[in-house]
Amino acid sequence: MIHPARSNALALVLVSAAALCVVLPFVHFGIPSGHDFEVHVNSWIEVVDHWKQGNLYPHWDSSAHYEYGEARFIFYPPLSWIFGGLLGLTLPWKLVPAAFIWIVLTLAGWSMFVLARNYLSRADAILAAALYAVNPYNLVIVYWRSAFAELMAAIYIPLLLLLILRAEESGRRIIIPLSFLMAAGWLTNLPSAVMMNYSLAALAVTIAFSRKSWRVLRYAAVAVVLGAMLAAFFLFPAYHEQSWVNIGQVLAPGLRPLDNFLFTSTEDADHNRFNLLISIVAVAQFAILVIAIWQARRRERKLAPLMIVWSTLCVLLMLKPTFVFWKYLPELRFVQFPWRWLLCLNVPFALAITFATRRWFIRVLVYTIALGVVIGVWHRVQVPWWDNGGDIQEMLDNQQDGIGNEGVDEYVPAKADPYDIDQKAPLLRYEGAGSAQIKIEKWIAERRVFTVNTTAAGSLVLRLFNYPSWKVDVNGGAAKTETTADTGQMVVPIAAGTNQIQIRFVEGWDRTLGIVCSLAALVALLILWTAHRRPHSTRNAGPENSPAKMKKRAMRLFPVFSCTPAKRRDG
Repeated sequence: MIHPARSNALALVLVSAAALCVVLPFVHFGIPSGHDFEVHVNSWIEVVDHWKQGNLYPHWDSSAHYEYGEARFIFYPPLSWIFGGLLGLTLPWKLVPAAFIWIVLTLAGWSMFVLARNYLSRADAILAAALYAVNPYNLVIVYWRSAFAELMAAIYIPLLLLLILRAEESGRRIIIPLSFLMAAGWLTNLPSAVMMNYSLAALAVTIAFSRKSWRVLRYAAVAVVLGAMLAAFFLFPAYHEQSWVNIGQVLAPGLRPLDNFLFTSTEDADHNRFNLLISIVAVAQFAILVIAIWQARRRERKLAPLMIVWSTLCVLLMLKPTFVFWKYLPELRFVQFPWRWLLCLNVPFALAITFATRRWFIRVLVYTIALGVVIGVWHRVQVPWWDNGGDIQEMLDNQQDGIGNEGVDEYVPAKADPYDIDQKAPLLRYEGAGSAQIKIEKWIAERRVFTVNTTAAGSLVLRLFNYPSWKVDVNGGAAKTETTADTGQMVVPIAAGTNQIQIRFVEGWDRTLGIVCSLAALVALLILWTAHRRPHSTRNAGPENSPAKMKKRAMRLFPVFSCTPAKRRDG
């Protein structure tokens, strides 16, 4: 008999091998450069530069918009760019995207294995894990979208289902891991976090009605609140400062839900081509899923209602008649693309195929059909775009040489126009009646120090977008800045003579309040964890604290880490 630890290790190896198959084509074609590729890679490069400057948590992306900068790291969740930056510190940059994809797909498959092992034999659970990791929508993300943060969120979705299924058995203990899972969603990808919250609500309501147990709703609600509070150190500044940037650009024409329902056409031919691609993939997954759930409904009565409700929610929200919900339900419009719900649909998709079929020939045939659809749209609808190591090196050189990159519209300060800037403007420009001598002592991402000697009063125009979090000191005293009317650049008034100027990016009260909320949530979860520990007596202190019992208590408090199969499914 194979030891469970070795068996789990074998499962992890097989899942990682399936994930490796996704990145192997990179050897021949190059690096897939999808819609968000440059945004993510430039962010990772910028983060590493911040770390080398001693700034552990970046706020300002100084390379964006050709060195005018943007407040990207205030608004984009940190987990994906931290992970990408760590990979950039340890690997050549040309290998970082492939390593990111491989690791994330492996972890996503493993989370599905943890879920499936509770209902399936080990071999079937490995199959479900491989199907989930290498499903058609994940392939679209990898080859056409390069949405690395969204791909990372795929790790959490199976665990969401697992935890809500264990809510009745584990009781209030489920709140702790579920809270951390919801916080991870917020700290990885905001559209995915919104989908996780709506999915949790649908699953909790389904369980509550089917089992006549309303406790599940309470546990889910508490976990949603505590999860948001855990992520408040990021969420609160992002929410408070959204009026300081052009955040409305996330719902610009072409990015709105109305423009991205399945088989929607706009005046943009490129948009229509990709929409057709993702629509064909979605319909293929729908068809396979419907047949699989129909076949599996009698074999897995516990999961079938949840898979049906969850799948129905995902499918309906991709169709245009549900636009009214996108318009009025809280924050749903910020998911942007209705077809993004395929990220959640992938969980019942992988499970249903595994439950519905017992013969491996049929399973291979079904997956071959799904993969064939992806290959078909690859050749008939839109071929992926490809970069190589030289393109990534150029991105790195552009940052190091002070050229910068294009940036993202929605993170630009509200009064700035990134399309009217002079990309070759000097770092500093004196405007006044006299002359000026400028000496730059330090010019790094979130701090600039320089000295200006002038013969007459005037002003300095910086190659820097003005943002409320910049604090400017002139000769040791706080200075009030101005903003150019056309481009939104920072303008610093100066007097005649020597002016020693220091500009620093500072955190405001919103970050402090967010950190306080996060710490309060941690304290609440610690109290909850302590309350669930069984009291120890002096007489049995030894046995109670034995490794076996400590592990058992840990599994009760954090059941997501348990891969113990249901007895009726073990084989």
